[in-house]
Amino acid sequence: MFIPLYDTNRLRHIEQQYVTIGLIAFNTLIYFATALGGEQFTNAAVLGLGFIPSVVHDSAELAPQFVVIPESLSYVTYSFLHADIFHLGGNMLFLWVFGDNVEDALGHIRFLAFYLLCAIAGASFQGLIAWDSQVPLIGASGAIAGVVAAYLILYPRVKVWVLAFARIPLRIPAFIPLILWILFQIVMFAAGGEDQISWACHVGGIIAGAVLVLVLRNRAVPLLAGADEEAAVVAGQMPVAAEPAPGEPLPARPAQRWGRASASSPD
Repeated sequence: MFIPLYDTNRLRHIEQQYVTIGLIAFNTLIYFATALGGEQFTNAAVLGLGFIPSVVHDSAELAPQFVVIPESLSYVTYSFLHADIFHLGGNMLFLWVFGDNVEDALGHIRFLAFYLLCAIAGASFQGLIAWDSQVPLIGASGAIAGVVAAYLILYPRVKVWVLAFARIPLRIPAFIPLILWILFQIVMFAAGGEDQISWACHVGGIIAGAVLVLVLRNRAVPLLAGADEEAAVVAGQMPVAAEPAPGEPLPARPAQRWGRASASSPD
């Protein structure tokens, strides 16, 4: 439906989105490490590190050679595995476009906690819906769904560049593609969509992201914010300087400068 490309939303509270970049790098490293290991190694990683509801709920057991971590850790480790390069690329693109501003609103440590908790929520909801499933769940989609929900609550009016139907470039307010994306996940979950996609995991991440952003955000960060250029002007009118009270001296004015230098001002 929509592929996000870029947003016009600068960072205000952090210098660099270190956690977002680190998560993208780590996900990419894990993907290539498993892919280069060959099909047998990849399958072993999926079974050993993926989230398998029936194993976590003790209604099934893994073969001993696949038990590499405590079962409870798979609520997190599954989110760093991806099925193919397109699965990885789609998730990391969403994280790159929207994750930096959510990290800016939460701070580095709380954003990392937010991301992992959204991943846990996605796996938990999938496990609740498919309690005895023996199909491994992998991918960062639950965490990414939480990031999308948080961005929608924080910056719905910020303009984003998207490719509509993977062909048409558009610059539109963020709430349009993000609401449509969220509604699509909910509809597909309710309709019992494709078996290869865990819509329940997406919905779990969305719910967690919407709740957690309200709890973890920096209190200086407003909700439902617009783009930078929309903040200053009210009702389309420029601010008017106040007249001095009777008897007060007039404010000092800078001396007139002539020449090319007079046409420039400091940033």
